[in-house]
Amino acid sequence: MHSFTFTINISYTLFLQHYSGATSSVVVLTDTGLKLQLPAVRLRGFLTHAGITGKFRVVVNSDNKLEAIERL
Repeated sequence: MHSFTFTINISYTLFLQHYSGATSSVVVLTDTGLKLQLPAVRLRGFLTHAGITGKFRVVVNSDNKLEAIERL
């Protein structure tokens, strides 16, 4: 398994576009400069009135399939 860390700052209003069907994924830049495309649905649990902010870790398996996302 591999893990990548990234910082994200998405406003509540911007993330609501996911619920309306306008977006289905979020692209983040990892701390090492790698771009990752994540399914927006996997970030729903982190949404607050302030949006989605903070440092996160994403874990992928050997096939690069998403296993977990956690707030650090």
